[in-house]
Amino acid sequence: MKLRLNACAITLILSLMLPVAAMPQKKGRRISPELASLNAKIRRFAPTVITADVSRLSPGDRAALMKIIEAARLLDPLFLRQVWSGNERVKGRLEADNTALGRARLHYFLINDGPWSQLDENIAFIAGVPRERPPQSAHYPDDMTKEEFNQWVETLNDEERQKATGFFYAIRRDSERKLKAVPYSEEYREFLVPAANLLREAAELTANPTLKNFLNKRARAFLSNDYYESDVAWMELDAPIDVTIGPYETYSDRHFGYKAAFEAYVTLRDETETAKLARFSNYLQELENNLPIEPRYRNPKLGASSPIRVVNVAFSSGEGNSGVQTAAFNLPNDERVVNEKGSKRVMLKNVQDAKFNQILLPISRVVLNSTQQRDVSFEAFFTHILAHELMHGLGPQTIKLNGQETTVRKQLKETYSAIEEAKADITGLWALQYLMDKGVVDRRMERTIYTTFLASAFRSVRFGITEAHGKGIALQFNYLTDEGAIKFDERSRTFSVVPSRIKEAVRKLTHDILTLQAEGSYEKAKAMLDRYGVVRPQMQNALERLKNVPVDIEPSFPLAARDEKRRAR
Repeated sequence: MKLRLNACAITLILSLMLPVAAMPQKKGRRISPELASLNAKIRRFAPTVITADVSRLSPGDRAALMKIIEAARLLDPLFLRQVWSGNERVKGRLEADNTALGRARLHYFLINDGPWSQLDENIAFIAGVPRERPPQSAHYPDDMTKEEFNQWVETLNDEERQKATGFFYAIRRDSERKLKAVPYSEEYREFLVPAANLLREAAELTANPTLKNFLNKRARAFLSNDYYESDVAWMELDAPIDVTIGPYETYSDRHFGYKAAFEAYVTLRDETETAKLARFSNYLQELENNLPIEPRYRNPKLGASSPIRVVNVAFSSGEGNSGVQTAAFNLPNDERVVNEKGSKRVMLKNVQDAKFNQILLPISRVVLNSTQQRDVSFEAFFTHILAHELMHGLGPQTIKLNGQETTVRKQLKETYSAIEEAKADITGLWALQYLMDKGVVDRRMERTIYTTFLASAFRSVRFGITEAHGKGIALQFNYLTDEGAIKFDERSRTFSVVPSRIKEAVRKLTHDILTLQAEGSYEKAKAMLDRYGVVRPQMQNALERLKNVPVDIEPSFPLAARDEKRRAR
């Protein structure tokens, strides 16, 4: 059960959490424009307590939980190093500055895991760094171009090419300045060796066989750089503590989308909510068989296992606690595991609850037509996020081009993440309509699902269109608007769903995105994003009217005895 606090307790906690830099200034004291700007940026993240109920854990599992959190903490400095080669130097400089401006800079640096503001198109907010966040992050040498990498890959044999374009190899230069692939187990050894030791210690403390198995195999993966067996073990994990830890998403590699960043979500399973949603797994093959694309592009046999877990977060780190907080995820990304075992959908319920109440409801009161505001519901928000994650595992994944097997990810390159996020969103709407028509989902949700999605579009696009989710939602919003499914009222400056047009428009966009993925068409993906993945004037006007609504939450984790990623306060 989620820990609930009364209003007085929440007020007290939030006042204690308020950063020094954001504290009201004494009357008569003038602050610099830079400090005022940073304070405004920081206020876009609402301080939020994120916790879970540990009362049902056994003593062994409670002890294991703390060991896992210790291991997860090590991914914060590891991920910081992955973001940019200069991050550690800049962080040290900021930590040495005890002025109000210095504390504000450090606070915002820690929110963003670097000196670039994720909500402002990744533009630098401090001096002495590149103006824009380098697209290669630190996955590749700072001076490497895409052309140099592509030319080098052409010289490699199949095994070496797999490493060069694989998830778990950093690209570095040798003594002769030639490119080489370095396994993560070597590149990040100083973090992964102690993390592996802590996971093994946690495995000794728990009596749950599936948790013990995953922790031991993930510890071995940290040292061997082979994550296949531990990904399979993660798919089979069935325990009160549901932990996701390792290199997963490729959003930070904006050159190619090849390299995985480290993250961790240490969570506790919500058994009641998990049981409610388990029935959705029974319809995945049927949904795949009815996707609105040519039958030859459908997968006749999905992976055998597609578990759904509803959890409450106890602690997150690395890319899992960077900027905008994740509400749910669908993993693993290794196509071999997906083809064999399917994928797992994890719903972060306490995070979603915080986002809905603190962000989405206030947004809806500004941007939606007054007659549709009442149709925004947490059930629709939660269920569409579930559908989004379910649909990540459906549709084209491994494809054939010119007789050669490849993946959608590799063919779409840097466009993949935004296209894939748009696909999961829009196909999720299509899937829910399909299930409503079958009677699996309550038909009454038809009144709330599209309106809640529309309100949430403004929530997501505020993340910035350089970010995959924000760009993907801009694509959908503009496409649906052009199809007449979303209407703008000039007088009230609000938006509404057009019921007579929304279903067909959703189906059409679902078809278009899935088809370009099945074709592995980089050109079509880029053209679609260039045309639709932008913020048009009507949306920009609405975004300007949302300036007093927080963009996202900034979590604190009371279950973690020592939060090494505490903000400067």
